[in-house]
Amino acid sequence: MRRRTKEFAGLVIRLFLVLNKRREELRILGKQMIRSGTSVAANYREASGARSNEEFTAKIDLCSQEVDETQLWLELLRDECSIPSSITDPVWKEADELISIFVTMSKKHQAKISSLIDSGFRSQVSSFPTALDPRLLPFAV
Repeated sequence: MRRRTKEFAGLVIRLFLVLNKRREELRILGKQMIRSGTSVAANYREASGARSNEEFTAKIDLCSQEVDETQLWLELLRDECSIPSSITDPVWKEADELISIFVTMSKKHQAKISSLIDSGFRSQVSSFPTALDPRLLPFAV
């Protein structure tokens, strides 16, 4: 996922580079898209080093929110600024996949913690592995 989120940031940057920055609205929306799109990789890296289960879940949820915000800027570029969907679609599709992955990661992680708490293993919950535990990931890393 580290590689994939970095590649997503690269897609966003390359899209920004093809925008005509002489058009004020493209420059403004493009910069917003850059901020949200590149923050996904940064937040995922922070989640990988989370010090607690709560921090891990919060960072993964933030990744999902930032990808969703990136989709907003893509929609505005396409719908309001006449950027062809052939340019925005590759980033949009990857964003959709990333949202699904992050939502699944968050739900699985929360369910695993809840099941440990329900089982009475409260002491294990605080030391439960977070980001790099393959049992919590919906796919191979």
